Formats: sequence, structure tokens, C-alpha cells
Amino acid sequence: MTSAPLAARLTSAPGPLFFPVTAYGPDGALDLDAFRAHVRSGVEAGAGAVFACCGTGEFHALTPEEFRDCVAAAVEETAGRVPVLAGAGYGTALAVRYARLAEEAGADGILAMPPYLVVADQAGLLRHYTALASATALDVIVYQRDNAVFTPQTVVELAATDGIIGLKDGHGDLDLMQRIVSAVRTGAPGRDFLYFNGLPTAELTGLAYRGIGITLYSSAVFCFAPEIALAFHRALADGDDATAERLLDGFYRPLVELRAKGRGYAVSLVKAAVRMRGQDVGEVRPPLSEPSAAHVKELADIVARGYALLGDGAGA
Repeated sequence: MTSAPLAARLTSAPGPLFFPVTAYGPDGALDLDAFRAHVRSGVEAGAGAVFACCGTGEFHALTPEEFRDCVAAAVEETAGRVPVLAGAGYGTALAVRYARLAEEAGADGILAMPPYLVVADQAGLLRHYTALASATALDVIVYQRDNAVFTPQTVVELAATDGIIGLKDGHGDLDLMQRIVSAVRTGAPGRDFLYFNGLPTAELTGLAYRGIGITLYSSAVFCFAPEIALAFHRALADGDDATAERLLDGFYRPLVELRAKGRGYAVSLVKAAVRMRGQDVGEVRPPLSEPSAAHVKELADIVARGYALLGDGAGA
């Protein structure tokens, strides 16, 4: 954990937000050495922050002990160079437990996943996230998706809560997000509240989110093709829409279309691509399944085309 404010570090992050996969050995057990190597390679490639044990990191498949060990390993590998955030989810009691484990492991913040299974009303969601924020000294980013979708007024109340510093949107309703941004701007004036594009393969909608002022985003592509992810990140920041559109048309759109061909591919395809890059991070844990051989071949072709679009094929 570092002393600098997390919000400021994330806002000024020079590279994409890195969501590493969790590495397993041939027997399916946690492989911390491989995980450390994966985190280290991402930081050295230019990640702006490390989000350990989140969606891409199979948070759902980890025991509390494995979670703690992974977060601690990420903290040790980053050595304060970039902030480390960890996932926390399920019901309130378990979310609090995971948040406290992350705090003990030295994390800088929490990405609060949606509650498990139940569909709660706005009052219940507010109680859940405010309880989580009050239970730890770590700053909290709330993840909007699936069964945790908020009204603008609820987000105003979240933004006014001590310890909650941002909202990651995995829902994808730009009309709702524009209303949320406007409501917080007027309902919680002076509050530096952060917004993140958290859709799978967020780069695909990066230009649209930038249009409503949201430029922070999670990049699963950075796990396996950091050069492509960095090129897009620079293009988005610099307003180089020609480069962004070239990568969208030739790489990101085909990748998203492939991702849509299989259940769980938002995780298993990423992990397959990391292995293709030469990092032995193992397979996904049940209930997820590995992508088919034909889809892995298609993935390799898409990644090769993405590197060709950079002009020199660097890192392919």
C-alpha cells in the first residue's frame, strides 16, 4: 500500500488498467510464481494499475486464502510502482471479509463486485456498498453490472459516501451513464468521483465513453497484447481517432465477435491468449471451460492481425 491518494494515482495513470489472470498449475492449484511473472510483465510493459483477483482473475473461483496470497503477491511484485486493487464480492459479510484480507495483504483499493445472485432494490444496494466502505480503510470502486445497476440518485449517494471513490460501468447504457455523471456533478459538487468503462473489451466502446467524459477503462487485452493495448490507449488519449478506428476495425471488433461465440470467453479466451504469448498460466477453473481449438486458432489469427496493424509486428 502507498500513501498517495488512490484516485489521483488512477487519474494520472500513464497506461491501461491491468486485470491479470490468475495462474494455476497442471494440477489446478494456485501457481504464485507464474502469477508473479504475469503481474511483473504487465507492470514492466506500462500498466497504470493492477486489479488483482477481479473478473478476469476468476475471483469467483478463489478461496479466501488463495485470494489473500494472490493480492499479497501482486503487492510485492508492483513494489509501489503502481497501485494494486483487489476484487471483493458476494454478500455483505463475505465482501467485508475479502476487503479486509486485501487490506491485510497491502492493497491500495477495492473493486466491489455485484452481490451474489440476489436482485436487490436501490436501498439494499446502497446499504451493501456503504457497509463495505465503512468496514475497511481502503478506497472502494463500485462495479455496476448485472444485478447491481444504479439510478443516478443512488450514485449521488454513493459518491457522497466516505471511502467510495468511483463507479466502474459494466452495464453499457450510455444514456444512464450520462445521467449519472450529470447527477453527481450537480448533486455532489466538489466531489472528485471517478468513472470507468468496465465493459468486456472496453476499447470497443472507448470512443463512445470518451464522448461523455469517461476515459479510464479496464483492458483485458493488455494481459496478452500490451503493445496493441498501449497503442490504442495513446490514440484515445491523444485524440488520434484514425489509429483508434484502425485498431477497432482490424483487431478489437473481430476479437469481440469471437468472444461472443462462447460462454465465459471473456475470461477463457484471455487466458488462452496469455498462454499463446508464452506465459504458462494454466487453464480456467470450473465452471468455466476452455475455448475450442478452432476458436483458439481464430484468436491467434486476430492477435497476429492486431500486431500487423502496429506497423512492425512488435511483440507478436
